[in-house]
Amino acid sequence: MSKEESSAGFYRLSWLQRIGFGSGDLAQNLIYQTICMYLLFFYTDIYGLDPGAAATMFLVVRIVDVLWDPLVGTFVDKHNPRWGKYRSYLVLGGIPLTGLAILCFWDGFSPSLLYAYVTYVGMSMLYTLINVPYGALNSSLTRDTDEITILTSTRMFMANVGGLAVSAGVPILVAVLAAQKLPLEMALFMGLGSLPSFIFMPLVPAIKRRVGKKNMFYIFLSVAIVGMAMLYVISKMGTVKDHMTMVYVAQFIKSTGVIVATGYMWALIPEVISYGEYTTGRRIAGIVNALTGIFFKAGMALGGVIPGLVLAHTHYVASEQANTLPKDSHAWFLAMLIFALTGLVLLIFCFTQTRERVVMSEEETKNVRISDLLTEFLRNRPLRVIALFFVTAFAMMSVGNAAGAYFMNDLQLQTPEAQEGIRWLVCVIPAMLLLVAMFIISKYELDDATIDRINKEIEMR
Repeated sequence: MSKEESSAGFYRLSWLQRIGFGSGDLAQNLIYQTICMYLLFFYTDIYGLDPGAAATMFLVVRIVDVLWDPLVGTFVDKHNPRWGKYRSYLVLGGIPLTGLAILCFWDGFSPSLLYAYVTYVGMSMLYTLINVPYGALNSSLTRDTDEITILTSTRMFMANVGGLAVSAGVPILVAVLAAQKLPLEMALFMGLGSLPSFIFMPLVPAIKRRVGKKNMFYIFLSVAIVGMAMLYVISKMGTVKDHMTMVYVAQFIKSTGVIVATGYMWALIPEVISYGEYTTGRRIAGIVNALTGIFFKAGMALGGVIPGLVLAHTHYVASEQANTLPKDSHAWFLAMLIFALTGLVLLIFCFTQTRERVVMSEEETKNVRISDLLTEFLRNRPLRVIALFFVTAFAMMSVGNAAGAYFMNDLQLQTPEAQEGIRWLVCVIPAMLLLVAMFIISKYELDDATIDRINKEIEMR
């Protein structure tokens, strides 16, 4: 039951419900961030795949996602499972997702490119089966814009708990399981990618009220670019490990900007859903989340293929001397097993604490078609802006996340050409993408006052 109901559809939730909802993102990050941050490294340095072949596979998987997402979005909007329109998939998709994520880090057939394709494609398709309805779940809990901001802040705070657990925890856990020296410097560097969320994400509602939605994006995107420039300059001053304090400071600055700017963008999805309902009378949350899913997968496709291509172009070779990350395949498998099972428990907890209140009626769902994706995209201008922002933001994050392990894994042992390629992956390419993202978000036209007016008019109909 809701803690407070101000009017029809405008619910205020209890903190247990907010945390329960956020645990869904925590769960997905424990599973999917492990894949995003470390699977490419696992494939190239442990499993034995060629970087170019791995890059091609990452592109193929994302193409499959682009075709799969609209099918999932349409299916979700058309059906009403007995356990909830959106939350049912947390359990129905969560169980097989857990199994395939674990199998991605099993080297029983190494180096089998076919096995890698089957497990990675299957895992990614199941992730979509959870992520699309989970995104729609946000807009189904309430229409209250303040509550949605709190929900998004809670969600992203917990998502970054998962990000921190993965970025810092995976290297340490793998080292413990492999009985090797703890890679504390890498763990701290990777962990700083999520640490600023615990400081700034709770402050997002206050920051937004103070400077406005667009200015908040401009400020934090600029902060991220400054941090990336600092990392590039520092890495040219000698070996990375000679200047670790400066590297940590630069990474913290970069991560602060990235976390706030990319974290808050999820709060914009309920806005474009309401805008679409206001203009058409249909609240097709699954379709809208499928569309955003297509574009964030497109961004991940771009970001996923770039690192492999750059590594192949600069003749990166897995160094036998590099000793920062363990190469014990059994330890990597056990680490993924632990993170995936923990994620499954959290998905079930999210299922128990959420309840859809703002959804389409049975009559409305009958008319949902896959062609609605194109129709909604063409007539919903704010959605088009968000879609393009997602492409650039997720491309930036995918490039940076995948490259971080290479940046800290004894960079100086690589050839000068390979070193420069890794610097571009960590600093230069992400910064260029953020400049594009800043231009895109400047075109977004829905301010808070407009959204409040739209939601109130919808409720009065």
